[in-house]
Order: sequence, then structure tokens, then C-alpha cells
Amino acid sequence: MRGLPALPRLIFQTIIAIAVSLVLINTNTVGVAFDDSIVNQALTVFWIVGICNSINFFDNLDGGAAGTAVVVTLGIFYIAYNQGQESVSALAMVTAGATLGFLMWNKQPAKIYMGDAGALFLGVVISVLSIRVNPGIHQSWKSIALMPILLAVPILDTTVAVTSRIYRGLSPLTGGKDHLSHRLVRKGVSHKVAAILLWAGSGLFALLAIGIYNSPKTLGTPLVYLAALIWASALIYFLRIPSED
Repeated sequence: MRGLPALPRLIFQTIIAIAVSLVLINTNTVGVAFDDSIVNQALTVFWIVGICNSINFFDNLDGGAAGTAVVVTLGIFYIAYNQGQESVSALAMVTAGATLGFLMWNKQPAKIYMGDAGALFLGVVISVLSIRVNPGIHQSWKSIALMPILLAVPILDTTVAVTSRIYRGLSPLTGGKDHLSHRLVRKGVSHKVAAILLWAGSGLFALLAIGIYNSPKTLGTPLVYLAALIWASALIYFLRIPSED
């Protein structure tokens, strides 16, 4: 998709996501959230396209996307391994290890870069792993909330960028220096520290997700609310930072 404009690229991604969702749902290799198969397929397509683009958007700072991907895939590994999902846990660990190795060369100052191809591929892997993992939580809303919490930082980055662009009358598909990393730098934080802060944020949400998984009945509900409160507070905070220099 190199050189492809934003809208045709999004259409192409959606077509691929539809094909992937059909395979996953028809072969019973993805958890279903609702009784309606069309709703499940639509949610699967939305999730795959959304996470692919979130990871791609997030790749705007040396080590930012790679470090966060390591945290996310380790979280998926932990849940899948404890659920006995050998294939999912193995692929999650391989992805975490490969991305960690890449991070050694991609951290500030970066010697190699992920690019659109690498970021989109990583997004596909993470999105599919996140819908393949079965946390075994009987209360479906907590089960559904688990992966968005684990991926809260990339989702936050996309939400902040898209919201600010729409507010300024710009296309949400256009590029810009309005991501979390750019806003942190505008607050006087160095690029290296900005990456570390984003990793730490991902780590915090990963711990919340694991806490929900480990104690869904006792701590599940308050931890979901806590994660939502932290995410909403971060959204308001970052939106108040100027979108441009």
C-alpha cells in the first residue's frame, strides 16, 4: 500500500478485514460478543481496521509504537498462556520478542524505522491476537472491555488526533503533529522521556487488564471503571495541549 492515498488505503484495509473476520468467525476461532453474527462480524472488522491504524498512527516517535506493542503482546501472552491457548500465547510471545529486538534499533535515536508496512503488519497481528484470546470471564462486558483496556494508549492516541483534526476542520485521515508524543514534547518533555511515558502508560493499563482477568468477580468492576476514568482524564488532558506549535 506504499504511496496509496489515505481513503483508498482505508477501503483496502476494510476489505481485507472483512475477509479475515469471515475466516475467524466461520471457523469458530474468535469469541462472539453477541448472538447476531452480522454484529459480531461488523465489530471484528471495525476492531481490526481500528487497531491497525492506531498502531500505524502511533508510530510517530522513535520506539513509541514498538515499546507499546511489546507491552501489549506480553499482556496477551499472559492471558492466553494462563487460559491454555498455546497457539495464541506462542505467537504473542514471538511477536513480543521480535518487536523487542527491533526496539533495540528503533529507540531514540533510531537507526531503523518501522514504516507503514511494518506498523500495519504489527497492527494486524495484534488485532487478530486480541480477538483470538479468550479470557474466560463469564460476564461478557468485562471480557469485551479487557482488550480495549490493554490497548488503551494507542486507542487514546488515535482518539486525540482524530478529535482534534475534526475540531479544526481537517480530515481525520491526514497526517499531523497532533499525537500524544507531539503534545508531550510541546509540554517540554524530551523525545526519549516521551517514549518512556507512553510505555509506562501502556504498562499501567496492562496491569489493570491483568487485574481484571485475575479477579473478575471481586476487582473486575472497579478496575474497569478505574481504567475508564484514567483514560477519560488523559483524553481531556491531552486535548487541552495545543494541537500545533
